[in-house]
Amino acid sequence: MTVLENKKELLLSVISGILLVLSFPSFNVYPLAWFSLVPLLLAIMSKDSSNFYTGLVTGIVYFMGTVYWVFHSMYVYGHIPAIASLLLLVILCLYLALYTGLFAVTFHYIYSRLDLPALLIVPVVWITLEYARTYLLTGFPWSLLGYTQYSFLSLIQISDVTGVYGISFLVAAVNGLIFDLIRHEKTVESGWTLSRHVKSGAIVVAIVMIAALAYGSAQLKHDEPIENVKVSVLQGNIDQDKKWDKKHQREVIDIYKNLTLEAVSNKPDLVVWPESALPFIFGYDKDLTDEIMDLQKQINSHMLIGSVLVKGSEKGKSLLSNSVIMLSPGTDSVEVYDKIHLVPFGEYVPMGRLFPFIKKMVTAVGDFVKSDEVIVMKTPFAKIGNLICYEIAFPGLVRKFIDKGANLIITVTNDAWFGRTSAPYQHFSMAVFRAIENRVPVARSANTGISGFIDSRGRILKESDIFVQASLTGKLTAGSEQSFYTRHGDIFAYVCLFLTFIMVLLGMSRKSPKNK
Repeated sequence: MTVLENKKELLLSVISGILLVLSFPSFNVYPLAWFSLVPLLLAIMSKDSSNFYTGLVTGIVYFMGTVYWVFHSMYVYGHIPAIASLLLLVILCLYLALYTGLFAVTFHYIYSRLDLPALLIVPVVWITLEYARTYLLTGFPWSLLGYTQYSFLSLIQISDVTGVYGISFLVAAVNGLIFDLIRHEKTVESGWTLSRHVKSGAIVVAIVMIAALAYGSAQLKHDEPIENVKVSVLQGNIDQDKKWDKKHQREVIDIYKNLTLEAVSNKPDLVVWPESALPFIFGYDKDLTDEIMDLQKQINSHMLIGSVLVKGSEKGKSLLSNSVIMLSPGTDSVEVYDKIHLVPFGEYVPMGRLFPFIKKMVTAVGDFVKSDEVIVMKTPFAKIGNLICYEIAFPGLVRKFIDKGANLIITVTNDAWFGRTSAPYQHFSMAVFRAIENRVPVARSANTGISGFIDSRGRILKESDIFVQASLTGKLTAGSEQSFYTRHGDIFAYVCLFLTFIMVLLGMSRKSPKNK
């Protein structure tokens, strides 16, 4: 196997990985993202570089620094041995790093054969691989480059057209332009120059950035209709080890009952409990189920509650769903949404026969089953789309709820798995993009935080700290417009896929690489 032998290229690869890590929450040094790929691009074009391994090194640093919390989840709460947890983290990061390795190979292949600037090649190829990573092998859309800019509101408003991939594209394009400028300075004396490309590219980037910022500023000045929905989100701050311990069952129930009674003093239309908030199986334990139903009758608000439900049995084991139930005033009916996208190793074990030593990190008995049905819950004040846990990370899935009529997104999660790592902050930042992409507000209830409210322009209206009890009430405006992204989906990403394919084909027509 070839290894990186040139220390300079190795250092450049590592620097790119570090810059990427620092760009994401909770470091939040987001300006670094705009030149974070430049060292990697310089390393790729070095004569001594082994392109795939150059990209692989960047990817390993990049993902080890942004998804390191996976070890914490598996070891501390999943009770998977430390060595096995570390091994699984390394395997995950190596898998994710394959995409940066492929990026390095593809970029070098196209750049060295076609008379095209990096300004065009870098963002097109990068978005192609980000999109692939979002959906291949169940998908892992964590740490997309665009998420680094979640607080740059005037820029990211174009997500209602392009999705988060458009922001990744802009960031990658600026990286490509900087690389072109550096390469131009190095190559002008040798007689080959990108002068025309660099000049025109810089102008194009400037025009696009100005247009994006102008569009964003106009969107942020857009007058919202009257706030017509009042939502209370609860954060019980229940320790993960207590959630399914019968000794703490009464304590957990009482915490959420008290938070609910505190919330209803604000007369909310909707009270939201987080993912799997109930320390029992709703409908299975009759006495405790009746207690929750009686609580709902005491208040004049709808209630959304995260719960585990029994969906049958197989080979003597209970089949469970990770669900959200809605209780409505004046009726005993219960509406249910069952989770569609399950968490690998959290709710099921992929290729379980190959990993017999790994148990699910959930402490409830039984195997979880996924649903295929997008459910929109209709109320007098809003049509609600529910997302459970990391479903909010999948743009295409969220879009399905809005396309089916939802004008308010409720996301419930149990981020206790992450501990005091950067993961809760990364997870929360994704909800900002889902709100902008579909022009609907988002209310988020998390067991240990972050809970809060985001309006349809991505403004964080209110948020809790992590690992505290909280009852937050916010006024939101149900969405009244359907964005281009909601109507047409990931057309922008598809265009990048198509352009990558065309550039690779054109590169194949060249018999020898162009000397750059």
